[in-house]
Amino acid sequence: LVRNGPDVWPGARYVVHADGRRVDLRFVKHLNDLALHTGFVVERHLRDDDLIVFNRQPSLHKMSIMAHRVKVLDHSTFRLNLSVTSPYNADFDGDEMNLHVPQNVAAKAELQQLMMVPKNVVSPQSNKPVMGIVQDSLLASARMTSRETFIDQDLLFNILMWVGDDWDGVVPMPAILKPKPLWTGKQVFSLIIPNLNFKGKGARFPKKGGNTLNWSDGEVLIQSGRLVTGVMDKKSLGSGGGSLVHVIWLEKGWNACMNFMNRVQTTTNHWLVNVSFSIGIGDAVADQSTMRTIEKIIDEAKLKVKELVQKGQRGALECQPGRTMIESFENNVNQVLNKARDTAGTRAQKSLKETNNVKNMVTTGSKGSFINISQMIACVGQQNVEGKRIPYGFLNRTLPHFTKDDYGPESRGFVEIGRASCRERV
Repeated sequence: LVRNGPDVWPGARYVVHADGRRVDLRFVKHLNDLALHTGFVVERHLRDDDLIVFNRQPSLHKMSIMAHRVKVLDHSTFRLNLSVTSPYNADFDGDEMNLHVPQNVAAKAELQQLMMVPKNVVSPQSNKPVMGIVQDSLLASARMTSRETFIDQDLLFNILMWVGDDWDGVVPMPAILKPKPLWTGKQVFSLIIPNLNFKGKGARFPKKGGNTLNWSDGEVLIQSGRLVTGVMDKKSLGSGGGSLVHVIWLEKGWNACMNFMNRVQTTTNHWLVNVSFSIGIGDAVADQSTMRTIEKIIDEAKLKVKELVQKGQRGALECQPGRTMIESFENNVNQVLNKARDTAGTRAQKSLKETNNVKNMVTTGSKGSFINISQMIACVGQQNVEGKRIPYGFLNRTLPHFTKDDYGPESRGFVEIGRASCRERV
């Protein structure tokens, strides 16, 4: 390592003599002639499988500082598994993180026995996992295990290359034989589940009348490591208590849990890359009749606000208990506009088909919420500052292009959709 020097990996940067003298290898001309003696310390480069401490500030809980195993890669960027970003509260928008290298055997032992990521999957604070399957792997898992998914032989054999080292090598029987052999996504996913039994709730979201409809094919049921029914979504693969990640960690240990999470990512991501998933503008546009209904809902709300303004001007507006007339007026307007946003949003959601890709992400739990769908398709709604509509910033108006004393929705921060007539003209 000393002969390689500081510029060739794996090499070394410093030699510390027994008397504490440090030799910087950048300034040693003939590295081959450098004599090493017992008691000298060589400060070398990091190598694969070294243990390090990784941290993201602010360190708010135990899992903000964990030990990782190093894989040396090109370039000067820290890279880490997507599932471990949750406990660090890290994202990939320019976050800085700290890396510390243990300097003695005792520190290394502490990292190995107490601080490794797989040993901290379950938090001692809440007794449930702090990390699970997220984003593209979660979406891929849900789509892969849905009842519509069938996999061709050539893609299946490529996916099997990602299943892992301890797979027994037995290719399952195809679920469909004629006209060509096809395997279900559940069969492939079963290959990465350890040998255990699990029963979990299926994915649910509210429907009309307050009932819940199971969008999958029933509750998640795993028997002896085989996925029988259900879709593997956030309820099963997320960081909730009693999820499959939690059960594997408890039943089979941290090592099996780590292997399971790794394999879910590699297999499902390979499948998703081959079948593809993308979002276009078409996923954020409702049909014409729905758009007309949304416009009607917003127009009715604007009319109600106009009536409230006129009532206020006549002094006919009832004051609510403990509120002045202007406070009562503002509260009424907020209620009317928020109700319009919610109603329009509900209509937008109902108009989306099951094949809609935004809806897919929301129902599987990988990203977004139904509020996001409402805001994209119907209207963004009333913008509030400190719980009130946008206050006047200029003299009796919010912006220069509004008339003075305009109490209408637009001038006070109600954001709606562009009208169909405008779109047609464009």
